[in-house]
Amino acid sequence: MHNWTISILDYQLLAPQWLLLLLVVPLYGYYLFVSKNKNNGTWKFTGTPTTQANIASKKIKRIRIGLHVSSLIGFVLLLITLAQPTNASSEKAIQNRYKNGIDIVLAMDVSLSMYALDFQPNRLEVAKAVAKEFIDGRNGDRIGLVVFSGEAYTACPTTLDYQLLKDQMDQINGEDLESGTAIGTGLGTAVARLRDDKLKSKVIILLTDGSNNAGELAPKEAAELARLKNITVYTIGVGSNGNAPTPIVTPFGVRFENMPVEIDEQTLREIAAKTNGRYFRATDAKSLTDIYAAIDQMEKRKMKDQNMQLLQPIDANPFLTLALLLLFLPWLFNNLFFQLND
Repeated sequence: MHNWTISILDYQLLAPQWLLLLLVVPLYGYYLFVSKNKNNGTWKFTGTPTTQANIASKKIKRIRIGLHVSSLIGFVLLLITLAQPTNASSEKAIQNRYKNGIDIVLAMDVSLSMYALDFQPNRLEVAKAVAKEFIDGRNGDRIGLVVFSGEAYTACPTTLDYQLLKDQMDQINGEDLESGTAIGTGLGTAVARLRDDKLKSKVIILLTDGSNNAGELAPKEAAELARLKNITVYTIGVGSNGNAPTPIVTPFGVRFENMPVEIDEQTLREIAAKTNGRYFRATDAKSLTDIYAAIDQMEKRKMKDQNMQLLQPIDANPFLTLALLLLFLPWLFNNLFFQLND
């Protein structure tokens, strides 16, 4: 069932380039109101000459103006129809967004080094905050969360309940996990959350600040599993250049020391390349925000390309119907009641 509202503010345009032809409207208006109006018009009338003379010329002029306005509005509505209006708030559009959304798993390193102080208040808290902004920017995608240190677990399965996901993200830490950085295990766990082969697009965003030193699954093997499942993996290396105040465990407890930032960028690049993703390096909070924004835009463009056929205008009928009526009206009057003398 179509939504027959005609308020253009309720619509999004899939082909807005057609609106450039609105520049022709003033020329069309000039043709109708100035050039064409120079022709005399006669009213088709079968009555006596005396009765015909009583028809005032002003009435004819008003009819002509009304017909010209009808043609002009009809032309504008026809251009809007060509621009493919779709009502993004309609029930069908909402269903399409959810049906054609993608599954995304955020695989986040929560090892002890993620508490380094080169990001304020630390790498992990900044990673959480930026990830939540990314979540808020998605619409219709199921998003899940996997965390890893020396081992990995699913903190939240893929869900449309973004508030639940963010609440779970607030609670994650690496305190209850084995120490280390199991990149392969973290990626493999994320792949396992995306087992549905029917999905058109599946994405993993893997964030870490170190190199693989734990777990039984090698990062390259996990990347191969992702490739076989047609999963795109974006990898992010987090950490400033040089040294950073990093927590280390001593016999006297945890203390911070300036330690070199060592990210296995080569492995992260290989994972991304094998799965048609990209590797990014975040050296501060702003660059991490920019990275998530770039991934967000890349995936939105990808989904727009994939679903263009599915997103054909679902609400163009009101514009097309009204346009045809308004364009047909002048023809009807000109042929049945009113004719122009060329």
